[in-house]
Amino acid sequence: MSMHNEQLRLPSNDWRAYQGVLSRRVFAFIIDYVIIALLWIPAAVVVFFLGILTLGLGFLLYPVLFALVAMLYFGLTVGGRDQASPGMRIMGVAIARTDGRPMDFLTAIVHLVIFWIANALLTPLILLIGLFTDRGRLLHDLLIGTVTVRSDAY
Repeated sequence: MSMHNEQLRLPSNDWRAYQGVLSRRVFAFIIDYVIIALLWIPAAVVVFFLGILTLGLGFLLYPVLFALVAMLYFGLTVGGRDQASPGMRIMGVAIARTDGRPMDFLTAIVHLVIFWIANALLTPLILLIGLFTDRGRLLHDLLIGTVTVRSDAY
């Protein structure tokens, strides 16, 4: 899609658009990972039968299956039209790029992978960054150029 066809949606500068976003993100995370765990079950069954059909080769997908399901989930939902996963929609938040362009599939996956890496290195301390940055942005938001806003203010 060319830049001329994309609708630019710059995040709000109003402080109310970011009020309570950090706590909403935590609850959205919990909701999303419950959904991913439920999606992982049928994916594991499919991999089981794939492993039987491929004489055991398909079983090699098990170690990365949860990550694949999560990447597809976030890539399709956060990178989709609403720019929010189902957990984010329930909690009333969405992700916006600071340059105004819509989130795409690849940007959503990179956002997720950087979150995983930062969380592995900094553990839950990653949330402390949001207390000291403008708009409650976390480390992966700063690195990618995204911000989480209340969807009613976006």
